[in-house]
Amino acid sequence: MPIPLVNSIASWFLKKRFHQIELFLKYPNEVQNELLFSLIDFAKDTQVGKQYDFASIKTYKTFSERIPIRNYEEHQDMIERSRKGENNIFWPTPIKWFAKSSGTTRSKSKFIPVSAESLEDCHYAAGKDLLCMYLNNNPESQLFNGKSLRLGGSKELYKENGTVFGDLSAILIDNMPFWAEFSSTPSNKVSLMSDWEFKMQAIVDETINENVTSLTGVPSWMLVLLNNVLETTGKTSLHDVWPNLEVYFHGGVSFTPYVDQYKKILPAKDFKYYEIFNASEGFFAIQDQNDSDELLLMLDYGIFYEFIPMKVYDTPEEKAIPLSAVELHENYAIIITTNSGLWRYKVGDTVRFTSISPYRVKVSGRTKSHINVFGEELIIENAEDALKKVCHRTNSEIVDYTAAPIYMKDKEKGAHEWLIEFKTPPQDLNYFNELFDNALKSLNSDYEAKRYNNMTLNKPKIHVARQHLFYDWLKSNNKLGGQHKVPRLSNSRSYLESLLKLNS
Repeated sequence: MPIPLVNSIASWFLKKRFHQIELFLKYPNEVQNELLFSLIDFAKDTQVGKQYDFASIKTYKTFSERIPIRNYEEHQDMIERSRKGENNIFWPTPIKWFAKSSGTTRSKSKFIPVSAESLEDCHYAAGKDLLCMYLNNNPESQLFNGKSLRLGGSKELYKENGTVFGDLSAILIDNMPFWAEFSSTPSNKVSLMSDWEFKMQAIVDETINENVTSLTGVPSWMLVLLNNVLETTGKTSLHDVWPNLEVYFHGGVSFTPYVDQYKKILPAKDFKYYEIFNASEGFFAIQDQNDSDELLLMLDYGIFYEFIPMKVYDTPEEKAIPLSAVELHENYAIIITTNSGLWRYKVGDTVRFTSISPYRVKVSGRTKSHINVFGEELIIENAEDALKKVCHRTNSEIVDYTAAPIYMKDKEKGAHEWLIEFKTPPQDLNYFNELFDNALKSLNSDYEAKRYNNMTLNKPKIHVARQHLFYDWLKSNNKLGGQHKVPRLSNSRSYLESLLKLNS
């Protein structure tokens, strides 16, 4: 397809879609409310719909009082029945696809239902919207003159009882229209390889001679791939490999620890970074402005949102609120009701609202990925902002990290124990630790209070991980590639102990 024609089609779609986006920007709560009742009406004759008498639900209040908030384990029995081919349990249309996800807090695999409606109206719609927003902000873009290098965690798809499961990226690739492969690289054949290490070199070999204009993937694994590209080609800048490369669409893990490393290999000042916020359960938010760290919450993808303030999460006072009741800068756990039949589901992610007109968020972490053994409420956002500051001060770079509490014992105070793999280590680890401790105090008043005069917490204890430790740990646990990562903060010491043992 000629490039001018592609740009014309994109421009037409852009204008059409922006009219719809403007609707939920102007009437966000009305759009969400209408969406909720369309989901309820559509599913009223399912087993879940009859159990909770969806037909009589006419208000959000009734919906919130009648249907319980649940995690994956509480949905699991229904999902397993659906995987075995039983229909009309929690969603009226047959569900053929299930996204397999190990999550970050449990080793047990999760199988997230992906309906035909979710594929089309959520996941694929989001991909189109991402391009729309980027092109709207960058009208001189030559994105369609080349190809998008996509790096998914895709492995083979597995058929069982008439249903199919696999990584979400594999499901998306398998359902894409045939023409989509022409605009992306590597080929589907390479993208769907299951041996991650063999696949990485295959991607390098297949893409270095392509005209790559954009990158899409998780920052940690994309960085591994891009460094392999530079090693294979003998170049120091990716612009020398792909002169027309202009944007990186990223998500899955925080970009904060990787910013400086990307800027070294992508030094062009006009190079763009666009963040997305998605999961197997759905696509939630998109960066809609150049050079922004805020994400626009997408309100018309078939997902109804509720939020639980983290200060009452998993307590007897726990209560969800609708989008209309959120407050700026409060840390919230996300609850979703979706067009795949997840009803009031704890997705496990947390956000802070940076704007309520329109609704924009920053991803602040995971509900299970924090340290709060001593009342310090340390979240990933605190940790990564502190690490970024200290790395700038000490000219160091981080590959990966994890942390866990040192529990109080007898008269001994508690502490946080960190295992950090450096690409460029600090010259003085004690100085790094002191700066880090002070940075955490400045970012988190609860942590500062517990550290005051070592009242509850002693200063952090930092170990330096050997090179490739985190990669080796993931490999030994069959978790290479894609969305897999080591949990960065945990109230349990199990991950840290496992890594320390491998580090010795």
